[in-house]
Amino acid sequence: MAVPSSLSGETLSRTASALFLREGEVRRGVELLYFGYTRLTRSIDEGLAEHGLGRAHHRALYFISRQPDLTVSELLAYLAITKQSLGRVVNDLNEKGYVETRPGTTDRRQKLLRLTEEGAAFEAQLFDSLRTKLANAYAAAGQDSVTGFWRVLEGLIPDEERAIVAALQMEE
Repeated sequence: MAVPSSLSGETLSRTASALFLREGEVRRGVELLYFGYTRLTRSIDEGLAEHGLGRAHHRALYFISRQPDLTVSELLAYLAITKQSLGRVVNDLNEKGYVETRPGTTDRRQKLLRLTEEGAAFEAQLFDSLRTKLANAYAAAGQDSVTGFWRVLEGLIPDEERAIVAALQMEE
């Protein structure tokens, strides 16, 4: 799709109207989410593809890196995918030497997930690309805009899932 030359390189920002709940304003937000997320994740797609991995693998690596010894059931809650899909993802990461599993400390049937040294280095490389893109966008938007952006995203999370996100924030 061609970008009109009058828009090329210009900022798309504008102030939300007082009628921000109207369809046009909501559609603009949906479109910005789609385009922004797509461009953000594209920044790591090539690195993932080089390793024969996809975005589900990246999300698993990300959350396992945030919480070493994460249980499979906790990861299922984070990713909101089927147990079968998660099984394939974890098996792929295990076969590539990025993730190791071990039995739980209190329940031996439980699987605890942890990144290997190679997995941690790969996740850090992927995160660095995301961090650069997001930090540049944050810097351009400013602190108040970042806070507003976070609030909008938090508003999209169902109440019953907010504790999961809050627990991750406590890990920082």
